[in-house]
Amino acid sequence: MARIVTLTLNPAVDKSTTADQIIPDQKLQCAPPRFEPGGGGINVSRALKRLATDSLAIFPAGGPTGTLLQELLTQEQILQQPVSIAGRTRENFIVVDASNGQQYRFGMPGTPLLPQEQQQVLNTLQQLPEPPEFLVISGSLPPGVEPELLAQVVRAARQRGSKVLLDTSGPALHAALAEGVYLAKPNLGELSKLAGVPELDSHTAAEAAQTLVRDGRCQIVVISLGPQGACLVTRDTVDYVPAPAVKKRSTVGAGDSMVAGLVYGLATGLSLQETVRLGVACGTAATMNPGTELFHKPDVDRLYQWLLHTLPAAPGTGAA
Repeated sequence: MARIVTLTLNPAVDKSTTADQIIPDQKLQCAPPRFEPGGGGINVSRALKRLATDSLAIFPAGGPTGTLLQELLTQEQILQQPVSIAGRTRENFIVVDASNGQQYRFGMPGTPLLPQEQQQVLNTLQQLPEPPEFLVISGSLPPGVEPELLAQVVRAARQRGSKVLLDTSGPALHAALAEGVYLAKPNLGELSKLAGVPELDSHTAAEAAQTLVRDGRCQIVVISLGPQGACLVTRDTVDYVPAPAVKKRSTVGAGDSMVAGLVYGLATGLSLQETVRLGVACGTAATMNPGTELFHKPDVDRLYQWLLHTLPAAPGTGAA
């Protein structure tokens, strides 16, 4: 049984292409499209595969797009357990203007999950032969799904002894944190909403994250700072990790790649300081590639080795 399970409630097939120049009201000639599996947890599973680690991807799938999604995951040798739904899996569209490198991303809202389909997702998780060591919940909620569903998922996972890694936003983030997770990866905007303040800077963000830890809503917080890197926060540790300077071509999948690096580090016994650096290396490496492509392992290795030189001289003792 996979030690790592990912849950994606709003998966997608990402279709991407390029056009010589995007001009309104004109018929544009595009390059042949690429089709790739998409959605938070699914991208985490794909990124873990690039780190030579298997995980089990659980997600709802329906219609021809759902079939294509499963076929694409099979091609990438991703272990999967789809939950059949009546609706049709969504398709996102990404187009790059080749004249200036600008990227246009069109995200569709997703297919509503019927109450019985939501229950089937819960049943699928509960009926795994062995509880995973890590359950990664990543991505948005589809239309019609209340945040309470994530709370139920977290509650059930904790009862079975799984460590939950959470990467979502809005009411879903609030509901899941209320149950207490192992690790959360908010960005500054999401953290400011959790703290109930208009905005946060580096110092106040760490304080807000430590409040989450003291309140029992999570044991570890990794604040995503975008181009500035990330900040690891536990009850006793604050560790800022800079992002290496690279030529950025696309930010699609960077956050999911960071989560993959984090769960890989935790699963393989790296220290928390090493784990967050691996996460930053994976996220940064993903931005070096165009379109919806994730990272290349050699780029991760090179960036990670550079980031190891930023390890604090006397690491904190906040390993949870």
